[in-house]
Amino acid sequence: MPDFSNSVNLKYVKLGYQYLVNHFLTLSLVPIILGVMVQLFRFGPDEISRLWTALRFDFVHVLCSCFVIIFAATLYFMSKPRPVFLVDYACYKPPVSCRVPFATFMEHSRLNLSKEPKSVDFQMRILERSGLGEETCLPPAIHFIPPTPTMESARGEAELVIFSIMDSLFDKTGIKPKDIDILIVNCSLFSPTPSLSAMVVNKYKMRSNIKTFNLSGMGCSAGVISINVAHDLLQFHPNSNALVVSTEIITPNYYQGKERSMLLPNCLFRMGGAAILLSNRRSDRWRAKYRLLHVVRTHKD
Repeated sequence: MPDFSNSVNLKYVKLGYQYLVNHFLTLSLVPIILGVMVQLFRFGPDEISRLWTALRFDFVHVLCSCFVIIFAATLYFMSKPRPVFLVDYACYKPPVSCRVPFATFMEHSRLNLSKEPKSVDFQMRILERSGLGEETCLPPAIHFIPPTPTMESARGEAELVIFSIMDSLFDKTGIKPKDIDILIVNCSLFSPTPSLSAMVVNKYKMRSNIKTFNLSGMGCSAGVISINVAHDLLQFHPNSNALVVSTEIITPNYYQGKERSMLLPNCLFRMGGAAILLSNRRSDRWRAKYRLLHVVRTHKD
């Protein structure tokens, strides 16, 4: 059995197979339509006229023909992928009291890492090259000297970020919490029990039959994975709204050691979050900001 893994890029085979499955009915009808058109072109006007005259339509033939046409049209529209629209989104804007300019961050680092001057210098070099601005923010627990990365503080940050962006999204769209059919919350580093998705459902008194998913431990691709999960679910649940909440909780992950790889999150991660409302309802087409066409996630072995 030959090994095609080295000669054929399997991801293109997968994409081709997926396209074939999604458009099977359309691709099947194309050769039939072409065959009928070629045959009609071969006939002359007189032959087409005689063929039309020779037809004898009765009620049974008309009924069967209508049934076949309606069945084929229904099958075609049901097999088409449902369009997914991004109705609106909201991003978290931290309060001014949480801002951490470079000078403040480095002063706190010198006090918290007074026994590790090399770690302080390393953080300064990373911060200068990070591309962060002077108005980025850290959660309140990190402002203390020393920081207080407790579970209670982490919960407080999660509630502050998630509830703020959800309130903003509900205000912008006019949608009610009970209108949400699918809820997906992703946070890579903080995965408490009860989950963040359960916290949201309890806060907003969402429906008991809502489908909830809490994704964690997936790194920087968690946001893309959440969108992909929402897209797949909306293909099987018609007339549904999906709410995707993406954030990263910083409080429990502040590092005060000398491992440089673990010092990087101190310099790069800041408070933030986004809530996105997706819908497959045709009525939302006109007010949606975007339409979701492709979800691409890449990785290297």
